[in-house]
Amino acid sequence: MTAKEIIRAYVALCKPRIGVMVIVTAVIGFVIAANGATDWSRLPLLILGVLTVASGATVLNQYIERENDSRMLRTQNRPIPKGVIPAGHALMFGVYLSMGGVMVLLLINMLTAFLGLLTAYLYVLVYTPLKRHTWLNTSVGAIPGALPILGGWTAATGTMDATAWALFATLWIWQHPHFYAIAWMYREDYARGGFKMLSTIEESGARTFGQSLAWALILVPVSLLPVYFGAAGIVYGVGVSLLGVYFARSAWIAYRKRGAQDARSLMRASLVYWPALMLLLLIDLGI
Repeated sequence: MTAKEIIRAYVALCKPRIGVMVIVTAVIGFVIAANGATDWSRLPLLILGVLTVASGATVLNQYIERENDSRMLRTQNRPIPKGVIPAGHALMFGVYLSMGGVMVLLLINMLTAFLGLLTAYLYVLVYTPLKRHTWLNTSVGAIPGALPILGGWTAATGTMDATAWALFATLWIWQHPHFYAIAWMYREDYARGGFKMLSTIEESGARTFGQSLAWALILVPVSLLPVYFGAAGIVYGVGVSLLGVYFARSAWIAYRKRGAQDARSLMRASLVYWPALMLLLLIDLGI
């Protein structure tokens, strides 16, 4: 392989699309918490640190799951199972990235660095092993998935308040319908890989889509907590309520029909929901 091909393989191993999503979530948490008054020199450090930690955790996840990935159609061509990158090299790469990212976040403050370390720990050493043992891995995995918004918040303020926790809870809950929909779409592949997803242990989809609907309904009042805490106003309140109805309706349709296309529609609705919520909050705050 050429040097360019090897570099591409290492970049692919980091899953840059996920990295971008994590960065956006952390930056939005930073901007909302700062609200025009903070040391903006911390932002580049936040972006670098969060990206590096997320990339490292993703690499380590693929190192641990390399045998499972080799059995799944959607993952068998990843760099490690394909043999492009040796497993030992990927392990060291992931460790260096994760620890390096935590060191960068430490330049901001101790709390932000701790959240970065906690994210990597939960994702790699808790969520990843659980995927082979219990369908509850989705709820556990949603914790590191939601922590970046807290990391962005603490990078701006050094503290966490009720609004920060409300946004964390909203993101944590939102991930359930999102990932349950994906798990249903790829349930045969997950079963082939040996993962204990809810969609692989039941055939009807009643529990998978029932959980999706329940979490989508819970999301409606939880997403309104920033209004209750006085951190958001009517623009956000009305907008997020309408978004919640739209998302819950998608979950209800998926629950009734339980088809692959319905799961895909629910997944797409989830991809509309979260960015729109963040945009509404930014507009409401006049940022």
